[in-house]
Amino acid sequence: MDTSTNPIGRRAFLGSATAVAALSVTVFAAPTAGAAPLHRRAGERPGPPRGSVPLPDGIRPEGITSGPGTTYYVGSLADGRIVTGDLLAGTSRVLLPGATGRSLRGLKWDRRSGLVWAVGSLGAVAHVYAVDARSGAVASDTIVPGGLFLNDLVVTRDAVWVTDSFVDRLTRIPLRRSGRPAGRPPAYLALTGDWPTGNGTAINANGIRELDDGSLILNNSRVGGLWQVDPRTGRTSAIPVSGGPGIVSGDGLEIDGRTLYDVRGTGRSEVAVLRLSRRDGSWTATWVGALTDPTLDVPSTATLAGGALWAVNARFGVASPGTATYSITRLQVGPGGRREHEED
Repeated sequence: MDTSTNPIGRRAFLGSATAVAALSVTVFAAPTAGAAPLHRRAGERPGPPRGSVPLPDGIRPEGITSGPGTTYYVGSLADGRIVTGDLLAGTSRVLLPGATGRSLRGLKWDRRSGLVWAVGSLGAVAHVYAVDARSGAVASDTIVPGGLFLNDLVVTRDAVWVTDSFVDRLTRIPLRRSGRPAGRPPAYLALTGDWPTGNGTAINANGIRELDDGSLILNNSRVGGLWQVDPRTGRTSAIPVSGGPGIVSGDGLEIDGRTLYDVRGTGRSEVAVLRLSRRDGSWTATWVGALTDPTLDVPSTATLAGGALWAVNARFGVASPGTATYSITRLQVGPGGRREHEED
């Protein structure tokens, strides 16, 4: 996930295009409407806004995943701990204690195995961890040789796929049918075709998810856009996006059927919403709108749970991140929100 600060300001929600007019997207207004932003004066310690879940001060959160139910898991850039709790109850406890030099980014819970997969680093060494979601025990720890900035991951039927923002390749961790690690070394898939080659210093490949035809979808923080990857060959093709302001950046991705959520895809404090379509093996996307809220403060990743989208506020660029306050913001999706904005 991207640690840069996109200069694009917050946009109001724009309406759906004609082709996707039936898909309703709402800006979450209740119960967080009117809540104070997370930037507070020194010494001020109010409770979190309703609809937000407080996280430990100084945690520097980045990745979030959820399941079962409304259980969540958030990883720390500061010390690699994982905290867990219930999104509706607003609770928090440590699942995996922190460790000196460890930093975690993307997380993904797997229903089959009950494992939370997490990518990051220990010092300068790239790691993929599998953590028991109940006990916090580390079930496996895979070192990724040559990994520079492991960023996000997705769990598929037979593998964990990992992006590296400084290396134009995907890392593949083989899985058994149970979702447990197969015990084999990681394999690598070079990104070819239309993929924009990175420069090794700017965040390139970032979020990753699986499409329903088995191909993978990536975003690119450096040049924007959405990208389809053939997991057999690595051949990558650009996914045309119609409507909206354009996908100019992007951090974490979340997917629900044919609806794609791209965190900071079009603005610093919003989540872009797109409708995916497939024809003859190729994908297109239509910009539907954006979700935002007064409490969003540079979100990095998001997860769907309990009928809502929950975005973790990474607050990149905040003063004194080691002592800053952090939280998760609830964003209402689909019909039923208080405010709906549609194109005239």
